[in-house]
Amino acid sequence: MMTRLFGNTVTNNVKFGTSEQNGVGKFNDITDKALQELKKLGITHVWYTGVIEHAVMADYTKFGIAMDDADVVKGRAGSPYAIKDYYDVNPDLAVNVKNRLAEFKALIERTHKNGLKVIIDFVPNHVARFYQSDAKPKGVDDFGAKDDKTKKFDPNNNFYYIVDKPLVVPKYDPLGKDIKFTNEDGKFDENPAKATGNDQFTPTPGVGDWFETVKLNYGVDIQNNRKAYFDVNGKKPDTWYKSLDILIYWAKMGVDGFRCDMAEMVPVEFWGWAIPQVKKANPNVVFIAEIYNRNAYKDYIEKGKFDYLYDKVGIYDSIKKLIYSKNTDGNANDVYFAWNNVKNYHQHMLTFLENHDEMRLGWKEFCKDPWNAIPGMVYSATIFAGPTMIYFGQEVGEPGDGLEGFSGKDGKTTIFDYWGVPQHQKWVNGGKYDGGMLSPEQKKLRDTYMKILNLAKDNEAINQGNIYDLCYANTKNQSLGFSAKYGYAYIRYSAGQKLLFVYNFDRVNPMDIALKIPVEGWKAMGLEVSAKYMMKDIFMSDMSVTFTASDTTNRYNQNAGVALKLAPYSVYIFEISPAKE
Repeated sequence: MMTRLFGNTVTNNVKFGTSEQNGVGKFNDITDKALQELKKLGITHVWYTGVIEHAVMADYTKFGIAMDDADVVKGRAGSPYAIKDYYDVNPDLAVNVKNRLAEFKALIERTHKNGLKVIIDFVPNHVARFYQSDAKPKGVDDFGAKDDKTKKFDPNNNFYYIVDKPLVVPKYDPLGKDIKFTNEDGKFDENPAKATGNDQFTPTPGVGDWFETVKLNYGVDIQNNRKAYFDVNGKKPDTWYKSLDILIYWAKMGVDGFRCDMAEMVPVEFWGWAIPQVKKANPNVVFIAEIYNRNAYKDYIEKGKFDYLYDKVGIYDSIKKLIYSKNTDGNANDVYFAWNNVKNYHQHMLTFLENHDEMRLGWKEFCKDPWNAIPGMVYSATIFAGPTMIYFGQEVGEPGDGLEGFSGKDGKTTIFDYWGVPQHQKWVNGGKYDGGMLSPEQKKLRDTYMKILNLAKDNEAINQGNIYDLCYANTKNQSLGFSAKYGYAYIRYSAGQKLLFVYNFDRVNPMDIALKIPVEGWKAMGLEVSAKYMMKDIFMSDMSVTFTASDTTNRYNQNAGVALKLAPYSVYIFEISPAKE
C-alpha cells in the first residue's frame, strides 16, 4: 500500500493540492479493523510504501526538520524513493509529528498483533539531493559527510562527483506554471555536482532523469569500465557499512522484510555480504529485490542471498500483453516461455499484476474492465511456489484516473501527490473498512480476489507443490480446439493434493477442447493411469467431470482427452480426486 494514501478519506482531489486540501493518510489510520480485513483477504505481509523520511514540499521546520528545496522534489508530496533521512519516518504520516517514530512502531506492533508482517522499502541506490539525517544514532555520519569532493571517484566516497562543475537543475515547474512553492527559484546549491541516481554523470540532468536523487557509491568506478574496489586495505567501501547499519536499525525495530528498490543497480557482492548479517540480527527477515535483468536472477538469488525477486519482465510483461485491451499480439506461448525461463528457481519469484509503477488493471485504457484481469491474476498467483502481490485498491477495480499533479493521466495511482483514491475509499468507508460504499459488482470482485489469494495461501499444491506443464501435450495438432495462442494448462501437485489449471485468454471466443494429460503427467502426480477420476472446479463454476485417466493420454488422437468448454477470458481450477464408485 501507499501509506499516505491508504487511510485518506478526503475526496477533494485538487490538482497539486496540499495535504490540507486533499488529505493525507496516517499510520494511525491503519487500524486493527483494516488489518483484520486485509488478513481475511488473504494477505500475509503488508508492504508499507513511503515510510522512511523522504523529500517533500511541506514545511516542518518548527519540528526541527529542514525544508527541502522544491527545485529538486518531484510532486508536492515528494517521491518515496528520494530518501532524506534513513533513520526517520515521513512526518506527513504522523498525527503528532514529534511522536512520528513512536506512531510507526505502534503500527508495527498493531500489524504483528493482527497476524501480519511488515515490509518497508530500502532504497540503496540513491538518496535525495538534500540528504540530511536529524535522527541518526550517535556516532553515525551522514552520507557524503567525509567525502573527498576533489575526486570524481574514490572507493570510500559515498557519492560520485562531477569535479569543478555545479549542478544545474532542469527547467521544471515543481507545482505547475500557476503555483509557486516558497523556496522555488530554479536553482539548487550543489557544487561540485553529484551523479544522478539513474547513473547520469552530468551536472545537467534532465527532467526525465532521477534528478531529485544522487547516486550512492558502493565501490564501483562506473566510468572506468565499472572497475570494482570491494576490498581496500582489508575493508569494504564506506557505503557498505552505512547501508548495513541502516538495515539492521530497522530490522531490530521489528520490520520483517525489505523491498529493495532497484537492487540490481547495487553490486550483488554487497547483498551477499549484507543480507546474512541482517539475518543474524533478525533471522526471519526477508529480502525482495526489484530487478529487471533476467540474466542476473541466478546471481541475486545464489550470490546475493535474496529470498525473492520481482518477476516483472517475465510473467507480468507476458500476461500484460494478453489482457491489455488495445493489444492484439498477446500470446500464451510468451507466458509459457516466461515461466520456463525461471522454473528452476520458481520458489524465489514474486509475481504481481499491479504495483505503484504499473498501470491499474481497472484503467479504461488498460483492461477496460478489471474482471478481464482475473485469469491473469490466477496465473500470477498460482504458477510459482513463491509469493504474489496485489496493490491496494486493485481488488475493487481502482482505475488510477485523474490529473493528480506531478503524475499525469497515466492510469497509475500517484506516488508524488496528496490524493484520494476514489474506489478504494469506498471500501475504507470513512474509516470503517467494511466496503460499505462499494457497488455489488465491486464487492463481488473483491470476493474473487479473496478467493484467489486464499487459494494460493492455503493450498499445499500451490504454495509447496511441483508443477507439470500441459501445453506441450496440447498443441493444435494434438488436441481438438486447444488454441496455442490463447489456451494454457498446467498441474500443480503435492503428495496430498492435485490441481489442474485451464485457461482461455481469448477475449471473445469460447474454446471447446479435448485436454490431454500425458502418461508422464499422471506418473508425476503419483496417480494410476488405469483409474477413474473426478475433477471439480473449486474456483468460479460448478463444472465437474468424471473420466478415466487412460482416455486422456493419447497425443496422436485429437479427440482423446477431457472434454471441456471454456468461456471467453476464463480460468478453471479443478481438484482431481478418485471417482466414487
